[in-house]
Amino acid sequence: MLLPTTCILLICFLSTSLSFLANATLNRTLPHQHPDPEAVVQEVQRRVNASLSQRQMLSLQAKDQISPCLTGNPIDDCWRCDADWQNNRQRLADCAIGFGHNALGGKGGQFYVVTDSSDSDPANPVPGTLRHAVIQEEPLWIVFAADMGIKLKHELIVNSYKTIDGRGVIVHIVGNGCITLQYVSNVIIHNVHIHHCKPSGNANIRSSPTHAGWRGRSDGDGISIFSARQIWIDHCSLSYCTDGLIDAIMGSTGITISNSYFSHHDEVMLLGHNDRYALDSGMQVTIAFNHFGEALVQRMPRCRRGYIHVVNNDFTQWEMYAIGGSANPTINSQGNRYTAPGDPNAKEVTKRVETDESEWTDWNWRTEGDIMVNGAFFVPSGAGASVQYAKASSVEPKAAGLIDQLTMNAGVLGGRRESSETASTSYPGFSNGSTTYSDNTGSGDGTSDYFGMIFGSAAAPPLTLSSTTSVLSSLLIFILTLHMTTTNLHLLLLLPLIL
Repeated sequence: MLLPTTCILLICFLSTSLSFLANATLNRTLPHQHPDPEAVVQEVQRRVNASLSQRQMLSLQAKDQISPCLTGNPIDDCWRCDADWQNNRQRLADCAIGFGHNALGGKGGQFYVVTDSSDSDPANPVPGTLRHAVIQEEPLWIVFAADMGIKLKHELIVNSYKTIDGRGVIVHIVGNGCITLQYVSNVIIHNVHIHHCKPSGNANIRSSPTHAGWRGRSDGDGISIFSARQIWIDHCSLSYCTDGLIDAIMGSTGITISNSYFSHHDEVMLLGHNDRYALDSGMQVTIAFNHFGEALVQRMPRCRRGYIHVVNNDFTQWEMYAIGGSANPTINSQGNRYTAPGDPNAKEVTKRVETDESEWTDWNWRTEGDIMVNGAFFVPSGAGASVQYAKASSVEPKAAGLIDQLTMNAGVLGGRRESSETASTSYPGFSNGSTTYSDNTGSGDGTSDYFGMIFGSAAAPPLTLSSTTSVLSSLLIFILTLHMTTTNLHLLLLLPLIL
């Protein structure tokens, strides 16, 4: 009788040990999380200062006859000052800043020219279409042969090492599902309009040349970033989507969102799946040189956990709040301009979502060099509430007085923004007459069928030690119960130790 008892105790010990290791794993950093986010912040400021200093120096030398390409915006100045940029398109991949600065996109790969705006069969995309381009395995730099409006039948699943480059043409991506970046890395999305995205799914959709699988219902995000890394979204115009304009969840990190224009939307940007999802503690996002424009309500962004650097953006409208958060995210706001609405009850930039002050008083939310307009105010906390917070930047952020200069080209270059005057504009195969706000079925609020969307795709879910532990524990309990009921019934008393 000693041997079965010993085996049972050993199983209990192993089960407990695996559970401990699972919890420890969940608290570890993400593989691609930067070990020193403050260093990334300082490098962003250094790049901005260097570009502005170069503009000032050349302006003095040329007596104000300065090239229009030199705006002081380090991203734009990196490639727009090249008169031959159309023949050097892949230089763009060297111009990112912030946490997503290592996003390669399709750098080094061949150019793929989209010539067909159709999307008739998402399971078998036609060569020459955007869908056929983004599912390929090899690095590709995707460009467009002409202006086009692409109405998606279902979500567009983008593979790793892709650049969607809309420079030189006007490209509108609308329709069902819109853009999904799931379990991928090194994606650049540049200079495209993304709007009027709606939920879709319950269909076969191809995600690679060798795999088409069943997808559950998507949320209707403009861009959905799900367990992805090294992502850069630049010079896009986003509006009128059912869920978020950009949502990043489930352990995504290494993201830069820059030079984009956001308008006509309720819940603009969600960063983090839910308050309990520990892996989002490793999320690191840079939000720089964007214009948060007309008819926006909230979530610019709304953060859960992670480190979020909000730098040199222009917030010209919100109805509830600009920046919100829960579950102790670090929010570093530098050199932004916040213009509050007329509503006297909506002057505060910040909102701690469903959290008592006793809990958020230690959260590190800080403001430095921001300009508050029309009564706007930012409530700092934690180290950010101190005049000198830990590891304060040695490079001062540029004053928000330069915000007009830094954000003057936010949105699609050369294209109209989705303003009220274009709300009824028709694009090929699509009429965007609807101007309704979000239906509040957010991907990170537990109300959407994100498990159906992911596991229905036949893609392998992310393997974690905790999920492995659950499977092993269940198997061991089954075997143990079967053994005891046949040979050692009295040992059932030990079963609660395992459970």
